[in-house]
Amino acid sequence: MSRTDADVVFLGGSVVTIDDARPQAEALAVRDGRIAAVGDAADVRALVGPGTEVVDLAGGCLLPGFVEAHGHPVSLGFGTDGPIRDIRPTTVRTAEGVMAAIREAVATADPEHGAYLFGWDGLLQKGLVEPTRAWLDTLSPDRPLAVITNSAHAVYANSAALRASGITRDTPDPVGAHFVRDADGEPTGKGLEGGALAAIVGSALARRPPGPDTLRTNLAELNGVGVTTVGELAFHASRRPMIDALRAEGGLTARLRLYEASDPTLSTAVPLLNGDDMVRQVGIKTWADGSPWNGNIATSFPYLDTHATRVVLGLPCSHHGETNYDREAYRAIAEAYFAEGWQLACHAQGDVTTDMVLDVWEELLAQHPDMTDRRLRLEHCGAMTREQYDRAARLGVTCSLFMAHVRYWGEVLVDDLFGPRGEEWVAARSALGAGVRISLHNDGTVTPPDPLGNVRTAVTRRTESGRVLATHETITVEQALRAQTLDAAWQLHADDVIGSLTPGKYADLVVLSADPRDTAPEAIGDIAVRATYLEGAPV
Repeated sequence: MSRTDADVVFLGGSVVTIDDARPQAEALAVRDGRIAAVGDAADVRALVGPGTEVVDLAGGCLLPGFVEAHGHPVSLGFGTDGPIRDIRPTTVRTAEGVMAAIREAVATADPEHGAYLFGWDGLLQKGLVEPTRAWLDTLSPDRPLAVITNSAHAVYANSAALRASGITRDTPDPVGAHFVRDADGEPTGKGLEGGALAAIVGSALARRPPGPDTLRTNLAELNGVGVTTVGELAFHASRRPMIDALRAEGGLTARLRLYEASDPTLSTAVPLLNGDDMVRQVGIKTWADGSPWNGNIATSFPYLDTHATRVVLGLPCSHHGETNYDREAYRAIAEAYFAEGWQLACHAQGDVTTDMVLDVWEELLAQHPDMTDRRLRLEHCGAMTREQYDRAARLGVTCSLFMAHVRYWGEVLVDDLFGPRGEEWVAARSALGAGVRISLHNDGTVTPPDPLGNVRTAVTRRTESGRVLATHETITVEQALRAQTLDAAWQLHADDVIGSLTPGKYADLVVLSADPRDTAPEAIGDIAVRATYLEGAPV
């Protein structure tokens, strides 16, 4: 084969480049894992040689590989593999199924270590109520029993699990987390945020941490829906051997961009310049508040007084929630990493939380005017307002939007939790209208990876049941595709090598059965992923 020949050529369909220089093409050629040419069919066909593989798109569509800017492929296994049983709503849909799984877990649990389950969501698994310590004691009087919510922002433990964890009224709250206590100061069994979860279920996780096969499976699921690059937004250095082992086997089938979970010591041993185009740590992740499904997001408006808030979530009337840190504590964390040059990614759901984070970031940017192109990231942005998006745009802040909140919890947001404020949850058009670059994501453990489903939801704002919320916050198909490709890559500091079908970039590609731009909006999520390629090789 002449080195002027292509290794692979794609013909016979639409080529959507997400490249403003040439948005549409007829064909694409790959050589040595990179995009060699994009253009008219006749011009690209000239690169076909004796050894060139010619892929017929058969009327389908070629796009850049999708980018999941906010995922958890490395940490996902800790909640779905090993000693913790998976009861997420996408795995166990009914309350009856959840109860059966809990009873089985208790009956088969090791008497010393107990039973641990992940994925409880009484808002979707209708019929469940708040799993209080007293109620869990009736299910498992002697053995430890703990359930982690689907958001992973709360855990509920029985008395035996608290004893096994050594948690008493005198146990101090972890940094950025806390144990809920009753009027007498005794722990109720409910813990909020990562530090509390680690204290209660950490020993269970340590017994059998997930290995390379778990990561292989998670990446295969991502490849199956067209994802070729994924951000890991809760990375810990202890998980690096898992990545290295799979890479040594040749089993990494998607690029990884790692965000280390912020540590109370405010330090990281990883150099700012590290890794390569396949695996690189690019930022630090903090959690300024929690989940709307657990009542721990800080909002200027109250939760409604409904059966869902009172009985399912156990919240008091007119509950508002709070941030995980006060302003000064969050500033200390952000400043420590910002001063070292790290990109900051901060989980912020409530509008009060968003104000606090933007206040701190504005101060840091003013103090370090030489630190440009930091691409500071706000994550999820559920209750973020148009005014806050305007402010974010002025500061150069980018937002990764959890569009699946609208798809799966749309009715819950409006009818059960927030009323009219829930209508405009994840306001994508407001973000783009303000000039904010956005990505769309599924958050790994919380909802299954589904880029085309995200595009459909962003374009229609249609829930699973068919209800449509706030049509004035819909965006175009082209904008949604860009948010799943080039702009998501830009958030990950990877747009120089992926995200668009531009000559010289890696040939990370997805072949679809139809062009989303020519598909009825409500049917975009039904488009089939025919193939996914990493550097021109099918994965």
